[in-house]
Amino acid sequence: MNGIIGRKLGMSRFFREDGQVFPVTVIEVGPCPVLRVRETASGHQVQLGFGAYNPRRVTKPVLGHAKAAGQEAAPAVLREFRIAAGAPAAGETVTVGIFAEGDRVKVTGTTKGKGFQGVVKRHGFGGGPATHGNTRHRKPGSVGPGTDPSRIIKGKRMPGHMGAARHTETGLQVVKIDAERNLLFVRGAVPGPSRGIVLVRKQGGRSRYA
Repeated sequence: MNGIIGRKLGMSRFFREDGQVFPVTVIEVGPCPVLRVRETASGHQVQLGFGAYNPRRVTKPVLGHAKAAGQEAAPAVLREFRIAAGAPAAGETVTVGIFAEGDRVKVTGTTKGKGFQGVVKRHGFGGGPATHGNTRHRKPGSVGPGTDPSRIIKGKRMPGHMGAARHTETGLQVVKIDAERNLLFVRGAVPGPSRGIVLVRKQGGRSRYA
């Protein structure tokens, strides 16, 4: 198995024996039951579950899907992972044991939502002069020529909705594993707020960081 579902708990610091200190993100990963395995042209699609659905709110189709895999409670989160070979069987459980200290991983999550923002915060524009008489302190300025092409070019950096988007951070390193508490300590920051759902997958190759 090459991935697992987790929940971001927050950030802390990690101290090495040589005195080096660096930030780490603590992620609660698994245990994730395998609900379904189906074959594809490139391998297998493995569906994992995480957490537990509120029994008073779960629907019969969702509960029936979980019971077909031998689960008493319906998982609150369902995600699929594509693997080439060595797929687990439905009913098995994937734990933090699939990782080892020193592994390179990539973490996918939903970034924090910032709402509607201007170009200064959204894109890092410098803004206009901050002197008396100026009226364009945080305005974007000219957005396109008036004669040719007489339109705004597609992809122009403009004000708009910021955050709340799917993002994958690559090249992260596993520095510590707590198998008893299902905790994974990853060097660096991962997308999303605390208590946010993330997907942790093994890094297939080199990234822009490592």
